[in-house]
Amino acid sequence: MIRVLLVDDHAVVRTGLEQVLTLADGMETVGSVADGTEGVRAALALEPDVVLMDLAMPGLDGVEATRRILTARPETNIVVLTSFSDRERILEALDAGAVGYLLKDAEPDELLRGIRAAATGGSPLSPRAARAVLTARAERRPADELSPREREVLTLLASGLPNKHIARRLGISEKTVKAHLTRVFRGLGVFDRTQAALWARRNGLA
Repeated sequence: MIRVLLVDDHAVVRTGLEQVLTLADGMETVGSVADGTEGVRAALALEPDVVLMDLAMPGLDGVEATRRILTARPETNIVVLTSFSDRERILEALDAGAVGYLLKDAEPDELLRGIRAAATGGSPLSPRAARAVLTARAERRPADELSPREREVLTLLASGLPNKHIARRLGISEKTVKAHLTRVFRGLGVFDRTQAALWARRNGLA
């Protein structure tokens, strides 16, 4: 059973999401709160598998709530649930550790697929918003934000090396390679090795 926490300041949105989750197989709503502060408290108390997090809320917003939850409980899977116009805020949430984002006007099936993907370690994202977010990420010159080690890992990934070989080449553990790649993916705004490799080749790192 996938345990889901809803954090959104619009009661109508929360009610609609609860109805969708009630009808879905293998899911349950363990909490539904109206602001970021309550979202942090609920996430730590209820230990949900997935948090659906709104961004624009009074008081503590979704970005800071995401950051606080993941600082205290890094295994939480937070998915931003937002509007198409929030691209800069989406980037901030991804930088804070959110695993993906979905749009509030998504079809129920898309929403449920996103929740299931997040619960199993995936990075769900709305195709309609992906291009806008990746464009915004490119405008922020992400290559300049990578550490020297992260650039090394990305370059070796782009050359086709698996994590085990990257670890041997750099003299680090495979676990450390995975940690570097997680930060690289978030920094570039990509969601898998293929996208990261393509980005590296387009930007002269391969």
